[in-house]
Amino acid sequence: MKIAVLGGGNGCMAAAGDFAIAGHDVRLWRRNPDDVATHAEGGNIVTVRDATGTHEGTLSLVTADLGEAVTGAELILCPLPAHTHEDLAPKLAPHLSAGQVIFLPPGTLGSMIFARAAEAAGTAQGVAFAETGTLPWLVRKHGFAEVVISTRAVRLPTGVYPLDLKDAALKTIDQAFPGVIEDCGDVLSGALMNAGPIIPPPLIIMNAGPLEHFDSWDIHNEGTQASIRRTTDLLDAERVAVREAFGYGAPHFPLADHYRDGEMWMYDRKSRANLKDSGDWREKIDLTAHRYMMEDTRLGLSLLVSMADAAGIDVPVARALMTLGGAINGEDFMVTGRPLSKVGLGGKNVEDLKAACAGLVPA
Repeated sequence: MKIAVLGGGNGCMAAAGDFAIAGHDVRLWRRNPDDVATHAEGGNIVTVRDATGTHEGTLSLVTADLGEAVTGAELILCPLPAHTHEDLAPKLAPHLSAGQVIFLPPGTLGSMIFARAAEAAGTAQGVAFAETGTLPWLVRKHGFAEVVISTRAVRLPTGVYPLDLKDAALKTIDQAFPGVIEDCGDVLSGALMNAGPIIPPPLIIMNAGPLEHFDSWDIHNEGTQASIRRTTDLLDAERVAVREAFGYGAPHFPLADHYRDGEMWMYDRKSRANLKDSGDWREKIDLTAHRYMMEDTRLGLSLLVSMADAAGIDVPVARALMTLGGAINGEDFMVTGRPLSKVGLGGKNVEDLKAACAGLVPA
């Protein structure tokens, strides 16, 4: 399969490497031409290290030309931070064609941003936009084109827009992630599977002192204490309550299964131990710049809170963590984040939101 991967971060390199090793035709888009040149100097090889050893995948193309990267690609994977969506979507839209699938892992309802951009460009017909609940890899870069993957996802609940392209889109995505993709309906349901607004916000807000004091701090190890776990459970219960208020049924992928030996979550039961043992998450987290704050807290929690407001339910833990994150950064995250109004869905009730996110009525 021809796959275009957009970006050069942790998830992007893991995707490019894994797909190339699996035998797919992988094109990588890098925004910076200097990065393209560096890839060329290394033979366009991505090195992947995991529990099975060291593996190399050769990319068929690395380019700074977005159109060149995505033209003819069956799957376009965009593991970039959600705050890049507004800039990237209108640049990508003119290059799309019927039959392509744009997959955001995860998306924070960015699928609707890309869909609206394609509609504005007149290229949306026959194009599917999908998002899932987590990045498919626990991964960190250990070099320019080298990654260490601690864990790969084993279940990826995925929603698709428009809904009438869902079956074809999931079949395409399944070729890249065989046996892992699970149908969870529309993209609103997919967005409400996002683990990003649930795991990192309590960890960084409630560990703010140590994060600012120490040169490095592993929030997933010494930072995950009982009080924080209780807060995370309450926050996740609010996410599930919003899903239920929108009429979405189980499985809800409760986060408790990530920490305890319950039903298999998005990652397998060894994932948390692998993450802690790797040492790759012992890092310096800048509370005013890190993805955990600027994406998961600012964008993710503002979206969750606004969806709760639309459903008429209270989410005090989500609102409190979002407010504290905004206080740390001197911002109102409901203004600078991604409430429903930022994806063109403000002021709609539950029924209208579900219809719009299924493509049943104009969004």
